[in-house]
Amino acid sequence: MKHGTDVQKEKYLPKIATGELRFRSLAVTEPNAGFDTSKITTRAVKKGDQYVINGQKAFISRLSETDLMLLAARTTPIDSVQKRTKGISLFLVDMRESGKAIEARRLHMMTRHSVDTNMLFISDLKVPVENLLGEEDNGFYHLLDTLNPERIYLSAECIGLGRLAIRRAVEYAKQRIVFDRPIGKNQGIAFPLAEAYSEIEVADLMRYKAATMYDNGQQCGPEANMAKLRASEAASKACDRAVQTLGGYGLANDFDIERYYRDIRLMRIAPVSTEMVLNYLSEHVLGLPRSY
Repeated sequence: MKHGTDVQKEKYLPKIATGELRFRSLAVTEPNAGFDTSKITTRAVKKGDQYVINGQKAFISRLSETDLMLLAARTTPIDSVQKRTKGISLFLVDMRESGKAIEARRLHMMTRHSVDTNMLFISDLKVPVENLLGEEDNGFYHLLDTLNPERIYLSAECIGLGRLAIRRAVEYAKQRIVFDRPIGKNQGIAFPLAEAYSEIEVADLMRYKAATMYDNGQQCGPEANMAKLRASEAASKACDRAVQTLGGYGLANDFDIERYYRDIRLMRIAPVSTEMVLNYLSEHVLGLPRSY
């Protein structure tokens, strides 16, 4: 919406809003370029009225459920730009027309079994010039506009899952009778759940602050990053305590708790790891020297 042309907005947005057109995949990460997006090597070469794209992408989700995919590729080699974050462009790829130019190989992940995750092998993919999103060579900076809202909504996802895990654990702790009394009567069960609950609610306050700032057009990089950090850590602790409360049942596939435990682990890695958030806060908030 922010960087598309009027023609692109008119063509795509109404159908996306109605669900007629599915836009659910973002292809940035590569096998040898994780968080360092400047090092992507997928190449887009302009030939006449189209770009020809070749390269690989890694950990691309929901490919089986999307009609459009946003793809990042280098339009200018990194050794030909003055700043390494220049030279990257964004393209809207219509997956219904890609044919054999994109080969997807599904990765079997520990987490999120309901969502397909893929390696992509791209060979001579032809994309019309009108599908360039934003300015050529400035795609990296366009991507930055998506980072804060992404961190905020993923914080909300973590908080929701953490609350669910705590609720399920509390229900079990009230019903499970050991030594003639509910296990929730034991402080060794009750206190960790209470602590996990409080941390989830504190994280939600930061998530709400970041969302409010974003909606008001304010710069919210520190708040969005802190919300993602605290929510993912709090939710991970909540899911861990839920497993501990249920004991062996917490690890059984017949119950949902083990799935919560697996699914939440991803949120401390993607779309930005705990370590990269701490790098950001150290450098951009505390003013400490850059560590990488």
